[in-house]
Amino acid sequence: MQPSTSGNRSIAWPSVITVISAAILIGAEVFGAAFAGGWALAILFGLNDTGTHILQAVLFGLGVLIMIAFIRAAQRVEPFTRRA
Repeated sequence: MQPSTSGNRSIAWPSVITVISAAILIGAEVFGAAFAGGWALAILFGLNDTGTHILQAVLFGLGVLIMIAFIRAAQRVEPFTRRA
């Protein structure tokens, strides 16, 4: 059995709030661009409503991956925990 590596850690609330606030702002831009981009590409390629929704869902999924990558990178810069 391995010893716990967490020790006495506390949540660094200013860092958590900063990352969440940035994620909300960037998420609005990413998901708005996914929706608008899917709509515009569907018109460009002459897709029907079902094709439009599928394209928007694919771009939305890509947006989720982008947001996960952003939060992971932001957590390296602004750690969510610190030693007490």
